[in-house]
Amino acid sequence: MSGIFVTGTDTDCGKTTVSVALLNALFEQGKSVAPFKPVAAGAEQINGQWQNDDALRLMRAADCSLPYEAVNPYCFQQAISPHLSREGQAIDVQRLLAQSNALQAEHDLVLVEGAGGWLVPLDEQMDVADLALQLELPVLLVVGLRLGCLNHARLTEKAILSSGAPYLGWIGSVVDSNMLALDQNIATLEEKLEGACLGVLSNGASGIRFRQGVDITMWCS
Repeated sequence: MSGIFVTGTDTDCGKTTVSVALLNALFEQGKSVAPFKPVAAGAEQINGQWQNDDALRLMRAADCSLPYEAVNPYCFQQAISPHLSREGQAIDVQRLLAQSNALQAEHDLVLVEGAGGWLVPLDEQMDVADLALQLELPVLLVVGLRLGCLNHARLTEKAILSSGAPYLGWIGSVVDSNMLALDQNIATLEEKLEGACLGVLSNGASGIRFRQGVDITMWCS
């Protein structure tokens, strides 16, 4: 295994924040990690090129010298579902597979962040789940800890498991610091979800509180 695919319960659930924390943790362990955001929607022009803030955050965390388009091959202007934002531009999955393989060949690990949630459409034929299966990488689920997370997390995990994708487990991301019964909700997720809770990232924290025994360097083997 030389990569992981990070998906989430929905948009703005903390995928990028968790991914940045993972990049930092792996960097501290001496691992070289390539960030990869295959498809992004929502961008601004920087030096004449559309660039996505999440992709830029990943690049900064990885101290990345790669060109922008190597990290984020498909960047669309409008912050809506990619299949609506791409304005007729075709997404070539073979290009994405080739780029993922190239990054894996040069690094200990490639950290791939999906767009939106697990079943967000990328075009008329492919959604995020299809892309993850094509990349053949194990999936890490980020659960946005806020009201509604129990339903969103259980539905998303069922979809991941039913797809046949290898599943690493989940990380909780506190996106609502005022969430009522936060600890009880985390405990309910640990009881109801099949995958293990690998850790929790508190709102405003820079590091993930990993569960005892979790060794993220194993993902680089």
